[in-house]
Amino acid sequence: MASTEDRVRSLIAANLEVDAGVSSMDIVSFARVVQDEFGVTIGLEQCNELKTLGQLIDYIDANAA
Repeated sequence: MASTEDRVRSLIAANLEVDAGVSSMDIVSFARVVQDEFGVTIGLEQCNELKTLGQLIDYIDANAA
């Protein structure tokens, strides 16, 4: 099975246009995708706190179902 990082990178590639910039609406939409993929809950507070890919991966690993 692919690692959390590989899965998140794949989701980013499929759902976000990082080169063009990521809006707050994009972040909220992406949080829903991550929730569906990993079975975690990501609230608005977490959306604001998780600033790096590493922080997101750590959060998923700590909270995944």
